[in-house]
Amino acid sequence: MKRILRIGIPILVILLAAILWWRFFFVFGEGVKAGNLNFIVKKGYVFKTWEGRLIQTGFKTPSPGGMQSNEFDFSVANDSIGGVLEHCSGKSVELRYKEYLHTLPWRGMSNYVVYEVIKVSDASPATLLPF
Repeated sequence: MKRILRIGIPILVILLAAILWWRFFFVFGEGVKAGNLNFIVKKGYVFKTWEGRLIQTGFKTPSPGGMQSNEFDFSVANDSIGGVLEHCSGKSVELRYKEYLHTLPWRGMSNYVVYEVIKVSDASPATLLPF
């Protein structure tokens, strides 16, 4: 019985650690999103993280015949990147992000975590109109 416990407990601990890593720390995807920064706020009860929304050009329709704007909700765990984005509200930005399978309280409320600001430019109304 002791031999089974001596072998079984470490295997169980390793298996549990692997599952937790895969569920919360495995990077499912990386990418770049571009659009107009709608807002960014710092919020949270215990862990203060930056939460923001990017409005992308084009339309996404969840149902046939409907129309909805393309919105990208994201989190920023790094205060320096959050501070940069705080001064970019309403501007056109390009953001590099990582997609995780699940959220962690200190990482933010979104599965998408921005870790780099690639480019910031002014969004002029003439470039946004289709005609």
